[in-house]
Amino acid sequence: MLIHRATLLDGRTVDIRVGAQIDEVGDGLVAGRGEGVLYAGGGTVLPGLHDHHVHVRAAASALDSFLVGPPGVTTKEQLTQLLSNATPGPDGWIRAVGYHESVAGELDRTALDALVRNAPVRIQHRSGALWILNSEALGRVGLPEHPDGRLRSADRGWSDALQQRESDLAELSRRITASGVTGVTDATPDLAADEMVSLVVAHRRGEFRPRPSFLSPGKKILQDDRLDLDSLTAWIDGQHADGRPVAVHCVTAAQLVVTIAALRAAGSHPLDRIEHAAVVPDDNLCDLADLGVTVVTQPNFVAERGDHYLADVPAAEHGELWRVASLLDAAIPVALSTDMPFGHGDPWTAMRAAVYRTTPSGAVLNADECVPALTALTMFLGRADRPGRPRTVEAGQPGDLCVLTEPPATALAELDAGMVAATIIGGELVYFAM
Repeated sequence: MLIHRATLLDGRTVDIRVGAQIDEVGDGLVAGRGEGVLYAGGGTVLPGLHDHHVHVRAAASALDSFLVGPPGVTTKEQLTQLLSNATPGPDGWIRAVGYHESVAGELDRTALDALVRNAPVRIQHRSGALWILNSEALGRVGLPEHPDGRLRSADRGWSDALQQRESDLAELSRRITASGVTGVTDATPDLAADEMVSLVVAHRRGEFRPRPSFLSPGKKILQDDRLDLDSLTAWIDGQHADGRPVAVHCVTAAQLVVTIAALRAAGSHPLDRIEHAAVVPDDNLCDLADLGVTVVTQPNFVAERGDHYLADVPAAEHGELWRVASLLDAAIPVALSTDMPFGHGDPWTAMRAAVYRTTPSGAVLNADECVPALTALTMFLGRADRPGRPRTVEAGQPGDLCVLTEPPATALAELDAGMVAATIIGGELVYFAM
C-alpha cells in the first residue's frame, strides 16, 4: 500500500510505502502495479496504537453484558429494575459487569435470588477480582451449596465454566481497530498456553486483527491480605532464572512497597513491569527509577471513577493516585493502557484523562499529574515488549499504522477516536471509516 500526503507528528508531509513493514518514507513516491493507494489528505499518520494491558476474552464476553455500576447504574432501585427486566442471552445467562458496592452494598446469592430466580445470573465486580452468582448460576457451575455466591476470579475451577461459551472476538476486533489500535497485550492472570495459542490462531485467521502479546506466565496479582515478601521474591527469582521478566499487579501502596522490596532482593530484569501503580507514594518514585521497571498505568480511571476517589480516599492521598507526570519526571518509563473491559476500552479517552484528569462531575484530581497531549499519545505508541519506548514512522518499522483525518495540531487538541480514518496492520487495511 502507498499512503499519499501523510503528515507525521513532527509536521513533515510525506508519502509512505508500507507492507509487512514500512518500506519507504519520502516525497513523490509513485504507486507500483497492483499497489493500493490511500490518500491521507494531510491527515496525521502515526504508528498504530498499542493497548498495553487488556483482558481480551473478558472484553469479548462483556460486549453482551449489562453494565450495573456507575455512572449508568447508581442506586439499588435502578439495579433491581435492570435485572428484573433483563432478557437472558442466547446461552440462557444474564451477564452483568461493572458492579460497585456504592449501588446496593455487598451482593450475594440471596440478594440476587430475590431479583432473578429462574435464570442464571452472574455479576462481575468492577475490579475484575470478584463475581457474584445467584443460586441458578451456582448450580450451572457445579457449586449449588456455595454459602454466598461470591467467587474469586482467580479460582479457575469454577470460572472456566463461565468462559466456555463462544465470545465475539470479531466484533471486539472491529471496535478495537476502529480506535486505531493495532496491537494489544493480554494481561489476564494465569492465562493457559492453549488460551494464548487460541488467540494467536484467531489473529492469524483474521478473526482478531490486532497483534496479540501476553504477560503470562510472568504476571502476578497481589492481594493485601496475602502479601508475602519471601514467596514473591522467590517467584521473581524463578521467572528471571528462566529468562522471563515479571509484571506485578500493584493497586495499593502496600502491594507496591512489597513488590519493590522483592525486586530489590531478587534483582530486576530490564523488561520488568509494574501494572496499574494506582497508588504511588512519593518515597517510591526513586525506588522505581532505581529498579528501571516500566510502569503501565490507567489514568482513564480518573475520568471513570474519580468522584469515588474524591469521596472515599483521604484528601492527603489524592496526590498519590494514578500518577503520570511525576513518574516521567523521575525518569521512570511509563506506558498507558485501558484495562479493558474493567476500564473503558477507548485509548483516546485514556489520553484525555492523562491530559486533563477530570472526574465525571468535572472536578480535577491532582492537576500536578497532567501531561501534554503529545506525551499522552506517545505513551500508547510503545512496543509490546518495551512499552515505554515509542515506535516511529520510518523505514524498517512494523507496517502497523493509524491514519487520522486531521493534522497533528488538531489531532492533539481533540484526542478523539472519531478522527481515526483508517487502521493498517502489516500493510493491510483492516479498518476504514466510511
